Amino acid sequence: MLRFDPFRDLDRLTEQVLGAQAGSPRAPRFMPMDLYRSGDHYVLHADLPGIDPGSIDLSVDGGTLSIRAERTARPDESVQWLASERFSGRYMRQLSLGDDVDSTHIEATYHNGVLMVRLPVAERAKPRRIEVSASDDRAVIESSQQAANH
Repeated sequence: MLRFDPFRDLDRLTEQVLGAQAGSPRAPRFMPMDLYRSGDHYVLHADLPGIDPGSIDLSVDGGTLSIRAERTARPDESVQWLASERFSGRYMRQLSLGDDVDSTHIEATYHNGVLMVRLPVAERAKPRRIEVSASDDRAVIESSQQAANH
């Protein structure tokens, strides 16, 4: 007896469009991150657990910061897997940088599964005080009525 599954075609279409791991616990939903400003820098923390640091590719092109990394599976044929839910594959995230980021001095470190990226604020975007010069001449402003009396 065949069972009717009304969602079978939808599942098949989802796999074709998004890949075989779409919707599974092994598929990365996104690369969680925090972004904040601290003094003269923006600081980004992105969670990349279990990533080989050598696989991290951080680049800037045309005002877009791209983060790419890969987590490789460690297949072990000598064991019988009871559960295998940890994601293996590629992570990718892109962020648009504003004009206030100095993209030539970006620094990054990876520690305990977290990528930290320091994005310096560009000099032109930093708050600065503008000096106001005063002249010694005192301008006399007369109202229209005072001028009519003279």
